[in-house]
Amino acid sequence: MAVEVLLRRSLSGRARERRGRRRGIAGRPPPARRTLTMCVVVTVRRGIVVRSGAPVGRSCDTVPQWASRRSVEVPRLVFVCGALRFPRLLVLYLNWSVTNEFCSLNFETSSLSMTTDMAQDAPSEKGPSSSLAEERMESYSYDDTIVRLFVTATIFWGAVATLMGLIVALLLVLPTLGGGTPWISFGRLRPLHTNAAIFAFAGNGIFAAIYYSTQRLCKARMWSDTLSQLHFWGWQGIILAAAITLPMGITQGREYAELEWPIDIAIAVVWLLIFGGNFLMTLIHRRERHMYVALWFYIATIVTVALLHVFNNLVVPAGLFKGYSIYAGVQDAFMQWWYGHNAVAFFLTTPFLGLMYYFLPKAAERPVFSYRLSIIHFWSLVFIYIWAGPHHLHYTALPQWACTLGMLFSVMLWMPSWGGMLNGLLTLRGAWHKVATDPVLKFFVVGVTFYGMATFEGPMLSIRSVNALSHYTDWTIAHVHSGALGWNGFMVFGMIYWLLPRLYQTKIWSDRLVGIHFWTGTVGILLYIVPIYAAGLTQGLMWRAMDDTGHLTYPQFILTLEPILPMWWLRVLGGALYFGGVVMLVINTLMTWMSRPGTYEVPVYTAPKLTKEYAGDEQHQSSRLDDAPVLDLAKKADIWGRMGWHRKWERLPVKFTVLTTLAVVIATLFEVIPTFLINSNVPTIATVKPYTPLELAGRHLYVSEGCYNCHSQMIRPIVAETKRYGDYSKPGEFIYDRPFQWGSRRIGPDLAREGGKQSSFWHWTHFENPENVSPGSVMPDYRHLLQEDLNYDAIAPHVQAAAYLGAPYSDADLNDTAAVAMKQAESIAADIVQQGGPPLTYEKQAIALIAYLQRLGTDLYRTEEPDVDEAGEAAGTSETAETTDPADADQTDEPEEPQS
Repeated sequence: MAVEVLLRRSLSGRARERRGRRRGIAGRPPPARRTLTMCVVVTVRRGIVVRSGAPVGRSCDTVPQWASRRSVEVPRLVFVCGALRFPRLLVLYLNWSVTNEFCSLNFETSSLSMTTDMAQDAPSEKGPSSSLAEERMESYSYDDTIVRLFVTATIFWGAVATLMGLIVALLLVLPTLGGGTPWISFGRLRPLHTNAAIFAFAGNGIFAAIYYSTQRLCKARMWSDTLSQLHFWGWQGIILAAAITLPMGITQGREYAELEWPIDIAIAVVWLLIFGGNFLMTLIHRRERHMYVALWFYIATIVTVALLHVFNNLVVPAGLFKGYSIYAGVQDAFMQWWYGHNAVAFFLTTPFLGLMYYFLPKAAERPVFSYRLSIIHFWSLVFIYIWAGPHHLHYTALPQWACTLGMLFSVMLWMPSWGGMLNGLLTLRGAWHKVATDPVLKFFVVGVTFYGMATFEGPMLSIRSVNALSHYTDWTIAHVHSGALGWNGFMVFGMIYWLLPRLYQTKIWSDRLVGIHFWTGTVGILLYIVPIYAAGLTQGLMWRAMDDTGHLTYPQFILTLEPILPMWWLRVLGGALYFGGVVMLVINTLMTWMSRPGTYEVPVYTAPKLTKEYAGDEQHQSSRLDDAPVLDLAKKADIWGRMGWHRKWERLPVKFTVLTTLAVVIATLFEVIPTFLINSNVPTIATVKPYTPLELAGRHLYVSEGCYNCHSQMIRPIVAETKRYGDYSKPGEFIYDRPFQWGSRRIGPDLAREGGKQSSFWHWTHFENPENVSPGSVMPDYRHLLQEDLNYDAIAPHVQAAAYLGAPYSDADLNDTAAVAMKQAESIAADIVQQGGPPLTYEKQAIALIAYLQRLGTDLYRTEEPDVDEAGEAAGTSETAETTDPADADQTDEPEEPQS
């Protein structure tokens, strides 16, 4: 029989010190209030404490000091003893059934979720008498309706995202599966899959976590139920808009930022004004003095994602569904990966760490391992992460100093990232036996473990020599999916399974199905990532392989695809298993929902309103080493190390938000200002000209069809790449590229020097059926480009937007755009006829795309002289015909063969 007992002990400071000396334990200075109240929930079985809840009092670290001599300390919280022999023991609560009621209540607020290493410093409030305190008591309830909505949306979009991923994986190995339908091609569906996984599945998941935990950590309902509802329906509308526009080819062509400007504006309003405003006002009106660590990560997420989104998506509209970035070429690449890397950091990492810090202790019924470690973890992560973006651009046209800076900070990220992982796993000290039987804890443990693996691999991949092998290969895909499926997916699944019985106030339908989901998902992840890691290594090694004569072992790119096709099939199997696990979640949730009560109970809680008077700061004014023979510096370090300064910040949400914003902005400016203000970062090339109107229309088609998902346009200064593709890319070649198209993966060959390599008719045939000119290709056909007419009148807004952003177009290009484009199209159509192709092709969309492809990489080798003005001076005298000093762009004359 198990008995759950609430123990209460009052002990004066002097008595505590006397007993400490008697037991050989150094006494501590008495607290500000002489009476120290101790409350602990324990479960006693045959006189042995076998299970404990969280401490109700704030000085729980003193429990082992006054426990029986025969007691053994359970890490930091409770004691285990052979017999319950405590003087002046008052039994306040006795429950003959083993329940979690007290444990659940005790973790609801930040003060009760503190670890014991800071509990001794927890301050007391300077309040009026108990009767006056009762007059200040306020009643409140939690809005769980909004949590139910976001949990439902998370499950629905999780099924959609994983299904789309499975379809995309099949399209990669069966390119004809789409039947030539443009809106179900790989290039158009891959952005839909990534956006659904990140912003729909993970996004709704973090909103559910934030709305549930914030209310309980603040002892307050969300500030505005109306804003909560606007947030939910506004976010679902944004996701629906993305699901419609992306398959239609309406995209910016920038990874993780594909949505066009009208949707971007909606995101900014819903995220910052509605969600952010509601969250901040809830913090301001909270009833819990100090903000718990989870709230810090939520603040960093809201502030940083808003900054990233706004500054990365500054565009000049060229119509309702098209905008051109104000950044071009190298600067655009820098801004995109400042956004892209930190979108992973502050959308897929920090909010999930907040989720971990709340739900993992709740599920394990243990406090967070270390409060001080969480402080170091948080601030170092926020400050360091923002620097790391340039490591995605090693060996590209980005200046080497920026890449090196990104690499150094990426390597440093390993320490705070693992600090968070260890803080999560060590929270389970004393509760590991629960992991064997509790599937929710299984999800959390595996999720945190994948976080540790991904955050070790990420810094490793940022090292230049490793990146030279891994970049553009499937290794990057495996790395991303190990984090997304393992860390994000499993943390969301664990949270949902923990929430279901609490939200629907009924027992979960099938615990066994939860366990099956866990093992199916785990095996699915392994079947996905292990073959793709192998595929990535195979690609990297085959691309750089050379024989004894110095020639490429695999000169044709298609030869490097054949060995990895079986691995792609294994990925399909792994993805199918993972999707099957999500289907189990859908079934379990639906059946649990169907067994819900007719009316949900809405408990009403009471808590005192926060007072302006607060005596907590006095606790940290003196050092515990005052009477010790040490230097004053050591005493000051002791005061600082007690983190009293941070405790002050934790009760000031506005100040905390401002400090977090400053940490992010300052780190960003150190990289952004030199990149944009130092002209030598992007040396100009006189022969590089803007795209013609027809070529600009073709580039728009290239982006719309998602070609950047399979092809790069960046030849790195590596011997194998220059032998395969031609001269390495120069920074000045991309000054008119909006957006940049350097890519992040090569399913097909690089196209940076594609111009002039093949005839126009070859490209026409390639669009019609890639197998006719490239046997073994995994590219789908693009027959619709050969059949659909090009709208010449719609080209003018694109040219005008480019001119507004600085591209030097002639009056004819601006005022008679359609005629100029038609003239070039007729020339290309004539070439196709001459080469044996069909007649009357000048009106088709494929002609514009062919014009763009034939232009790629040709400006660098132009021989014509720059234009001459009326004074007879060269208009480009301030520019060089070519980059004569590649060192200005941190490039070398000879391609470099990196060490691996």
